[in-house]
Amino acid sequence: MAITSATDRAFFGHPRGLSTLFFTEMWERFSYYGMRALLLLYMTAPIAAGGLGFDAAQGGAIYGLYTSMVYLATLPGGWIADRLIGQRRAVLSGGILIASGHFSMAVPSMATFYLGLFLIVIGTGLLKGNVSVIVGQLYGPADIRRDAGFSIFYMGINLGAFIAPLVCGYLGQQISWHMGFAAAGVGMLIGVVQYVMGSKNLGEAGMHPAPAASPEAAARVKRQAQIWGAVFVGLLLVIGVGGYTGMVPITATQVADAAGVFLLVVIVGFFGWLFMSSGWTREERNRLYVIGVLFLAASLFWSVFEQAGSTLNLFADRNTNNEVLGHAYPSSWFQSVNSLFIFALAPVFAWIWIRLASQGREPSSPAKFAFGLVFVGLGFAILIIPARMAEQGALVSPTWLIATYFLHTVGELVLSPVGLSAMTTLAPARIAGLMMGVWFLATSVGNFIGGRVAGFYEAFALPTLFGAVAGFAIVAGLILFALVPSMRKLMPK
Repeated sequence: MAITSATDRAFFGHPRGLSTLFFTEMWERFSYYGMRALLLLYMTAPIAAGGLGFDAAQGGAIYGLYTSMVYLATLPGGWIADRLIGQRRAVLSGGILIASGHFSMAVPSMATFYLGLFLIVIGTGLLKGNVSVIVGQLYGPADIRRDAGFSIFYMGINLGAFIAPLVCGYLGQQISWHMGFAAAGVGMLIGVVQYVMGSKNLGEAGMHPAPAASPEAAARVKRQAQIWGAVFVGLLLVIGVGGYTGMVPITATQVADAAGVFLLVVIVGFFGWLFMSSGWTREERNRLYVIGVLFLAASLFWSVFEQAGSTLNLFADRNTNNEVLGHAYPSSWFQSVNSLFIFALAPVFAWIWIRLASQGREPSSPAKFAFGLVFVGLGFAILIIPARMAEQGALVSPTWLIATYFLHTVGELVLSPVGLSAMTTLAPARIAGLMMGVWFLATSVGNFIGGRVAGFYEAFALPTLFGAVAGFAIVAGLILFALVPSMRKLMPK
């Protein structure tokens, strides 16, 4: 329900509450990308250098598990907000948990490290999707400012992602890993404080969960929450306490492997239910086929793109000459390049799509997905040459990685903005809400695969590894190009 009128233009022509949510999301992304820039480097750094001394396989498994679960947790996080506590309380609780997680990682021990990752996953699940829901509730159904408001809001994401590696990366790599994690916590704490102080500008947006159909339905929801909560806590006790004490020999890699199986079961189960359900019209079933293909393409895209924090992060740290004009800089600063290109290229792509649409030549959604896969693959393809140089012991020029991030950003701008829109547009009306989950599920799968690929960094020759990643993405893109004509026939006119 909208809580502001069209006359509220206090924040660049938009409702005042948008400023509160803008900075909440900016600081949340600051904390996420600041810690992510350090995570794999910290895990694989020698113990003598203050790291955990993990090899790339173990570090990649944990990294992939963490980044995957962050996005998967938005599904139960949305359910909790919708059914139990409302989006406003979910965002506040999530911010507090995220800050607590980063501060936990600032304490140098293995137990606090894993506790911190767990708290950040749960907190992000509560905050990430729900803050976007509140943004939408600031506008009335016919308010033409809605799309522009989301554009401003998403700039907060990129602003936080740009600043975070510069601050947290410097503190973590140049002073202390744990100071870098603490800085991420301070950022989220600032976000929580300004969120609380600015809540008065949000009115009733997100204050209450959706009303239950009946008292019996409300009681049933509470019972479901209690049962699943008890199961979840029980699993945590078995994994956490048992693994920590050695009573149950569970390793982090085994947990990551189990999570991969879980993701596969979720995907097969969901799409199996989707395609086997009766009652779809022919047009709806055709749309579902397109959704399935786009889901697979998105998962493949994110599995390559999200190696920015894993494989590419290791290449920046171990094989790149991190100096400019004789001055050294932290390797984690490369994590800011993507956001910098987003700022520069987003207006260009917005103009291109408008121009092509006016001429009736704008590519279809499947074609844009195919372009995205090809560009993200090309980003790895150009690294094959410097990878061969690195094998000879040379530190390669940073311009190679900058070129890779440029191509990856082009791929992101082609695919990402259209992704959720395509999912929700194609979805039959009665499952439209599930399509938000499908997009986050694709991101979760991609992050998991991207983290596991980093595990091969020490096991394979770099040219072989980069070539395999590049070839996989480019071939997938070319196959999708070949399917575009057939997919367009299945899509609504």
